[in-house]
Amino acid sequence: MMPQKFWRLLPDTSLLFVSLAILWGTSFVAIEVGLHHVPALAFAALRYDVAGVVVLAYAVAATDRWRPRTREEFGSVLVPAVFVFGAYPALLYVGETYVSGAVAAVVVSLSPVLTAGFGSALDFEEPLTTTGLVGVALGVLGVGVVVDPTAGALGGGIVGVALVLAGTACFALGSVLARPFDAGLPKPTTQAWGMVGGAGGLHAASLARGESLAAATWTTDAVVALAYLSLASGAVAFLVYFELLERVGATELTLVSYLEPVVAALVGWAIFGDVVDATTALGFAVIFLGFALLKRHALSAVLAAVRRQVRTTRP
Repeated sequence: MMPQKFWRLLPDTSLLFVSLAILWGTSFVAIEVGLHHVPALAFAALRYDVAGVVVLAYAVAATDRWRPRTREEFGSVLVPAVFVFGAYPALLYVGETYVSGAVAAVVVSLSPVLTAGFGSALDFEEPLTTTGLVGVALGVLGVGVVVDPTAGALGGGIVGVALVLAGTACFALGSVLARPFDAGLPKPTTQAWGMVGGAGGLHAASLARGESLAAATWTTDAVVALAYLSLASGAVAFLVYFELLERVGATELTLVSYLEPVVAALVGWAIFGDVVDATTALGFAVIFLGFALLKRHALSAVLAAVRRQVRTTRP
């Protein structure tokens, strides 16, 4: 949570919510831009180098514990470093060398569905009901619709979707595994060291893959994309995320995942002329339907709260 003295400077919750969706939705397109100039894993590593340092500086200034000390605290940092800031971006960035940012964003929108599935399978949440299982199945079916294997001409697109899907599974699994390792560190501290650790793993994977920054062409587009990913959709977006988490809770915040593909599609169309076809849009709708079935009770509570707030603010 941000320090009290900064609260008055922040816009209202709705604007912050939309801002986060824009910051994270545009990141898929920024990745696509950067990958035209910089090797995939090296690009991901550089992003989290910068973002990690910025968020760590914030943690030093705004929290009472800016570094882990105990075994439990190191464990709470290791999980996001490996899964959320290591495996997920590695697979996402390589996947985006095959598919557009808009398609990647649609696949990543499956993460809340997979998170619920992993949570239930690992006994961190209540077992899924029949309706919940249908929701998970619909989410996976939605990704299948995006792939559309009957088209027969996707080629590398299938590989790209498979890589992004694997990365999304890593992100969801990391989110679930982080729960038992939560040692009470401030969220900015956990995220900062997770980014730094993830960046180290990405640099190692980049070297193992034979990538070289000497092969990068640091055009204006590449520099702007890296700066945007590191600072705007990296450091700033995560600080907004922390504040929203305090304000609205995890369930409502999950809905950001379903605005991101819309933002990515619009920006991808504006920059590259990419058009999201009807099949991809249908896949996204099926994924969202699966999420709605899984979280139907929580979503009903969120909608009821929104209606109450609208009634109280109506002149």
